[in-house]
Amino acid sequence: MIAIRLAVIIGVAYVLLAPGTAAAQLIPPGGSQFNPPPPAPPPPPKIEVPAIPKMDAPLPLPLPQVQGSQRGSFGDRISKCLDDAAAGGLRPGERAAYSRSCANQ
Repeated sequence: MIAIRLAVIIGVAYVLLAPGTAAAQLIPPGGSQFNPPPPAPPPPPKIEVPAIPKMDAPLPLPLPQVQGSQRGSFGDRISKCLDDAAAGGLRPGERAAYSRSCANQ
């Protein structure tokens, strides 16, 4: 009796787990056996370590050109803004407010 039950269980397991049957393929919920397989994942990004300059290495030529500010000093800007405000006919209180705003731009 136990041998018959064991034979039936083994037979059912063989049928369900045999390769090539639909039961052996795991189909996710909401999926279909007719869906195409998902695409392959993209390759990982290539990571490169940047070159570190050596202490004794010569500087690369040409050297970058650095230009100074064409803005002028703060005192020169205040003087110009006060002159512009006076030429525009502003009163002394208005000139002070205008020159602060003008010089800080």
